[in-house]
Amino acid sequence: MQYISNILFIIALAAGVGYFTFNIRKIIRNIKLGQEVDASDHQPERWSNVVRIALGQSKMVVRPIPGLLHLFVYIGFIIINIEVLEIIIDGIFGTHRIFASVLPAGLYNFLIASFEILALLVLVGVILFWTRRNIQKLKRFWANEMKGWPKNDANYILYFEMVLMVLFLTMNAADQQLQAIGAAHYVEAGFFPVSNFIVPFFEGLSESTLIIIERAAWWLHILGILVFLNYLYFSKHLHIILAFPNVYFGKVVPKGKFKNLESVTNEVKLMMDPNADPFAAPAEGAAETPAKFGASDVMDLNRIQLLNSYTCTECGRCTDECPANITGKKLSPRKIMMDTRDRLEEIGENINKNGEFKPDGKQLLDDYITREELWACTTCNACVQACPVSIDPLSIIMDMRQYLVMEQSAAPMELNVAMTNIENNGAPWPYNQMDRMNWTGEK
Repeated sequence: MQYISNILFIIALAAGVGYFTFNIRKIIRNIKLGQEVDASDHQPERWSNVVRIALGQSKMVVRPIPGLLHLFVYIGFIIINIEVLEIIIDGIFGTHRIFASVLPAGLYNFLIASFEILALLVLVGVILFWTRRNIQKLKRFWANEMKGWPKNDANYILYFEMVLMVLFLTMNAADQQLQAIGAAHYVEAGFFPVSNFIVPFFEGLSESTLIIIERAAWWLHILGILVFLNYLYFSKHLHIILAFPNVYFGKVVPKGKFKNLESVTNEVKLMMDPNADPFAAPAEGAAETPAKFGASDVMDLNRIQLLNSYTCTECGRCTDECPANITGKKLSPRKIMMDTRDRLEEIGENINKNGEFKPDGKQLLDDYITREELWACTTCNACVQACPVSIDPLSIIMDMRQYLVMEQSAAPMELNVAMTNIENNGAPWPYNQMDRMNWTGEK
């Protein structure tokens, strides 16, 4: 019977990890649909960002209350993974609390006590998060893009976390009672400062009943973790994994610095050089003119931007800080990232079905993101600054604007007028260069 239990556990573990790996490979494939980008620069700064922003949660605690609650949940899930490792070893080899036999008793007691306190903090944090979202109804959680699946997904993950923590504490409480009555196989180990308050509910129960409760909580806890792991692929909570590489590849140059197309820069230099031959062949090694300027679909974006879309936590801090959104414009930086991810997933499903991408008559521009949204952006970088995991919605907006201007000549009238004036007058105003200094004259 013991071997059957071990075999079933190994099958469940292999299935859970295997399905997760299968889905992660699809995400990697989808991200690789984007344009290659060189991110080998500023490596010390990139690693510093990972430690400070991803690991240290420095941008989360800018808002103290949700930041502190998130810190409880974040630290809890990281530390409790040590307990998950013990469960996996016990499940494979049929042992019970294997770390109790290899670690000093004091250290093991400290670890179990830490797990329980953190589990309680996670439970409190998750309940408060649920309250803020569903009772307090903070505005950023009830925007138009948060209806339907995004709203439900946020609640589903909170329910998952509540159940997992309750199962963990129930398992420990039953285990503690079995230790107290001297049940075989349940070695005396661990210190239980939280589940100790649950034990009175189990007093008077028979050993067989306690074993059923402990084993049921044990199995449901580990199977729940495997289900949770695979649910991440379908959820915004994929950021639990992707936040670290996303922060590493995040923007490390000044936020106000925009990229220039080398081919366009060279063309402008050529136009300004009175000695240049406009009909001369391009110099060896010169940048080739790109087949397409800017981006109209996700394949035109780079891989970091696509990684950004999968990492988005949908927390809404970017939209909350966006001056265009605050003043009633249609733009929501969060929606830009959600739309990019949705379109990328749609293309991924197209590839799954056809073996390769078959044109579907749709694109990110117009079918997902409207021109009104793109031109509402003030390029202030507030969204980039606000994001806790270094996502850059502005870069996507600017690439799509570039496509509209350079491929379709579809800029708003005000911008076209300004650009025409710059071309003709050397300034955005409709005044001849000869008249530029007239304002200094006496009246």
